[in-house]
Amino acid sequence: MGASDVTGIGIGSKIHHITHNTATPVVIAASADCPEYEESIPANNERKIPGQIELLRLTRIFPVSSITLALLSATLRPMKSQPTSLVDTFDRGIRYLRLSVTDRCDFRCQYCMAEDMQFLPRKSVLTDDELVKLATIFTELGVRKIRLTGGEPLIRPGIEQVSARLSALPLLEELVMTTNGSQLATKAPDLVAAGVSRLNISIDTLDPDSFASMSRTGKLQQVLDGIDAAVDAGFERIRLNAVLLRGHNDDQVIPLVAFAIDKGVDIAFIEEMPLGHITQTGRSSGVVYSSEVMTTVASVYELDTAAKDTYGGPAKLSPIVGTQTRVGVISPLSENFCSDCNRLRLTPDGRLILCLGHENSLDLRQLLRNDTETSKLKHAIIGALTYKPERHVFDQPDEPQVLRFMNATGG
Repeated sequence: MGASDVTGIGIGSKIHHITHNTATPVVIAASADCPEYEESIPANNERKIPGQIELLRLTRIFPVSSITLALLSATLRPMKSQPTSLVDTFDRGIRYLRLSVTDRCDFRCQYCMAEDMQFLPRKSVLTDDELVKLATIFTELGVRKIRLTGGEPLIRPGIEQVSARLSALPLLEELVMTTNGSQLATKAPDLVAAGVSRLNISIDTLDPDSFASMSRTGKLQQVLDGIDAAVDAGFERIRLNAVLLRGHNDDQVIPLVAFAIDKGVDIAFIEEMPLGHITQTGRSSGVVYSSEVMTTVASVYELDTAAKDTYGGPAKLSPIVGTQTRVGVISPLSENFCSDCNRLRLTPDGRLILCLGHENSLDLRQLLRNDTETSKLKHAIIGALTYKPERHVFDQPDEPQVLRFMNATGG
């Protein structure tokens, strides 16, 4: 894609069409001493993220080495009249930031990453101060909920201290976390003390052998102990997340629901998302669709489907009558939920991901490390929303439009 192609880009469906077909990142180039994000691609996979836009030097406008023409059109031209909060071109207000604090994990789950991974150099990962500064900026722009993700967020050194700093932000209403549960046996009480109010804990099966196969390096008992510790620690709410893969753990729906009821927690079943080149799961033939899951659940349990889901988001949860547990699904393949999307994602190396299903992104790390003024950071973030697409496209699961792995994004 050349410069003339970029300057002619409009908004909305045109951006969606272009990103769907070319997976073109809208990014500010990383500085020379920070390797590009492709380091998170498996060591034996030489495919590169395609189609990076031609860069122009505009050092008079931004104190950075280079800036894309696309970002120029989205950010600089309307700077004088831009709004001061995060609203995209489809009038969706952004109030939720998924903040990935590391791409590293102590598991190698089949649907999340390849077995042989190369992770980001530590100097490329945002520092504690950078995380807090960006979180502060996002709350000043309207974000009220931050979810800490990874990789596995609990293996980041000092995560409890970072959590405490984030939860203390005056405009933030809720700090939550998604974890694989491996470290919760020792860290759960400290997380509550640091202000983390709710947890999502990933557990895909209750069978130890299947768990070992799907996670490659995980131990089921470690996660079960972590769940018990989390329940005892007093989080406001806990939800289990399970990704079902046909032929691997699709027989675990009822056992997992029964386990959630026993623990007094919620559970959501997630359709596998086609991110990264992961062939072990068979993609299209391996997906267990949400309608099938809920039919299975309803055959055993009575659901109050009229009850309102008070937490919102893509998970659609219904109370199980006579229990404290809600059960539901997240359906990125079979039921698009983008019309009310209120989320952005920040990768460990500071890329602002506008949509999980597209490569559009803005390199905030370079802006930070070039001492860009806070006001200009805000303008860049607001301007980038021009390129937030109307919806993701996961209708070709054997040909993923996104080459980064889930651990690089935080889900």
